[in-house]
Amino acid sequence: MRELTKTFNIAETGAGSYRLLAILRWVMVVIFVSFGMQKFTLQSAQGIEQFISHSPFVSWLSLFGFRGEAYFLGVTEFIIAILLAVGAFSPLMSALGSLMGVITFMVTWSFFFTTPGVVKWSISTDPMAWNLAGEFLFKDIVLLCVCVVLLMASLPETITRLRTYP
Repeated sequence: MRELTKTFNIAETGAGSYRLLAILRWVMVVIFVSFGMQKFTLQSAQGIEQFISHSPFVSWLSLFGFRGEAYFLGVTEFIIAILLAVGAFSPLMSALGSLMGVITFMVTWSFFFTTPGVVKWSISTDPMAWNLAGEFLFKDIVLLCVCVVLLMASLPETITRLRTYP
């Protein structure tokens, strides 16, 4: 196990611009903490209900009930925030937290396509028009990309040749 963790990296300890990834890590920690806190409010639980109920990936959360599904997601987001924070010191936790962030935003990005009425596709008029829920989801593509960058920087060099060392 010790050999395995030696092959993973702390994103910010690479050479050159990799050190700047610390900014992205701590921004994602703050984002996941704030998203997690929001899931414990009635307004947030009501807001995400439409996405969860239509999702092929997380509709099973309805087993926990209306508030329970939001609580489950909130706790998950807190766990991701903790893993990302610990990842500043532990290479394996850096990779795990980043991977969980990637999965989270891939699922939320899928809501853009699975929630009825979020997007109106048209060949003749505006090719892609979305409502406020669609605008809310659209930002997640940037957060997905941030988590992908942190994940790629955390993986062993044998998996990704993107890292350079001094």
